[in-house]
Amino acid sequence: MSSTTYRICTLPGDGIGPEIIAEAKKVLAALGEKYDVQFVCKDQLIGGAAIDATEAAGGPVSALPDATLDAARAADAVLLAAVGGPKWTDTRVGAVRPEQGLLAIRKELGLYLNLRPVRMFDALIDASTLKREVLTGVDLVIVRELTGGLYFGGHERMMGVEGAGVGGTRGEYARDILEYSEYEVDRVVRWAFDAARRRRGVVHSVDKANVLDTSRMWREVAHNVAAEYPDVTLEDMYVDNAAMQLVANPRQFDVLVTENTFGDILSDEASMLTGSLGMLASASLGDGTALYEPSHGSAPDIAGQGIANPIAQVLSVELMLRYSFGMDAAADELAAAVTRVLDEGWRTVDIADESTPADKVLGTAAMGDKIVEALG
Repeated sequence: MSSTTYRICTLPGDGIGPEIIAEAKKVLAALGEKYDVQFVCKDQLIGGAAIDATEAAGGPVSALPDATLDAARAADAVLLAAVGGPKWTDTRVGAVRPEQGLLAIRKELGLYLNLRPVRMFDALIDASTLKREVLTGVDLVIVRELTGGLYFGGHERMMGVEGAGVGGTRGEYARDILEYSEYEVDRVVRWAFDAARRRRGVVHSVDKANVLDTSRMWREVAHNVAAEYPDVTLEDMYVDNAAMQLVANPRQFDVLVTENTFGDILSDEASMLTGSLGMLASASLGDGTALYEPSHGSAPDIAGQGIANPIAQVLSVELMLRYSFGMDAAADELAAAVTRVLDEGWRTVDIADESTPADKVLGTAAMGDKIVEALG
């Protein structure tokens, strides 16, 4: 009987989600056997799947049912695959959308920062559209504030009224409110400085302080925190420059910290350094049960075809082992296994190129099997 048991709330979600989370469970089973740990995974609904199920049940339609939230709170970690798809694309006011489930679970669990490591696998360096000399040695972490800013501020749409403010005299107008408190900024910036202290000791704080009051406050708080970390270097950078620098000279970055909307955009841009969103995992951390997920979406165009890349989902397990279970040795072994599989030339279609032999291109399940095999 296993000496330790960890309860994982697994959220397959939509699109390719069920396919890739199956490979994560396969890896967890192999590691559990090797390290005498029992990982108990229990699936719950989120996103479009939850919308369909709650609608069919005749109750309130929800992208995050109460049962899912209760299970997440009771678990030792949450492992999410992906949400969304064209079936649930409805921009009407009041419509329930899959992404609302993701935003809500982060907020309800008190997960105020998202951690996205971006590191180059030597075997895939030519898969990126950027030059090899730009990418060699890239190893950065993006720390994104997760529960404030535009995504959680007030939203409204209304008709313009004669002579009344922003709306002018005709047509509809919309307003989204961007707001932050010093406390929200301080806790995420402080986490970034702690991370940098364990790495190379450089924090780039990204804002738009030449335009936005929220960014001016962000910059002030960042400098106040920096005064407590004399061993860490703080660099301020405007978000437009950061977007350029990520593709021009990504090696300069160690830890990059920024607010919610900027972080959403920059982290997706950074994913292309590795050649595919299918290679990047993320962790949402804070006061409650931590949540781990790949950085990509639900890829509905390839759902059910068995060709999705499960590596980002598997690397989400690596982060879960580190941050929720303190199993650094197992996490290191899993990262090494993924590297070994790639070094041996195995690829899914999204990271294959014209030089990849056809017999080296694997489907979702076969790639999961190779990683388990590499774990020994």
